[in-house]
Amino acid sequence: MANRKILGIVAVIIIILGGWYVLRKTSSQTPTATTQIPVAQATATTSRVTIDYTDHGFSPRNTAIPFGTTVIFMNQSSNKMWVASDPHPTHQGYDGTTESQHCALGYTGPAPFDQCSVGTSFSFTFLRAGTWGYHNHKAPEDQGSITVAPPMPI
Repeated sequence: MANRKILGIVAVIIIILGGWYVLRKTSSQTPTATTQIPVAQATATTSRVTIDYTDHGFSPRNTAIPFGTTVIFMNQSSNKMWVASDPHPTHQGYDGTTESQHCALGYTGPAPFDQCSVGTSFSFTFLRAGTWGYHNHKAPEDQGSITVAPPMPI
């Protein structure tokens, strides 16, 4: 009877040690997945990226940038460009503010900050990580997205 108890204790110890060995070996062999975000036209020494707007839409349409990069939207089309965050027409995707907060009713002065006549530009510095959809409010079918990488730790 005493031999059975000892044999049972030894069996439990072997099972525990075997399980520990298998788990240790499995966790050390698990590959770490990394996702690389392609960074368009920006390097460590630059912090600006240009997106052209032509009669065919935005180019590049989708891009990825480092945190804190300024994107310059150049209007090279024959029409007005009004860069706005998605979704259309509320434009609340990036900062939660609405068109009515950006453009007061009855405003007759110069074009608001993000409206651009032919040959002009609008620039915006992205200080929030994530993927942000945008479009031309004057032609909502012209769309794109900007993926902003998280800030690098200091």
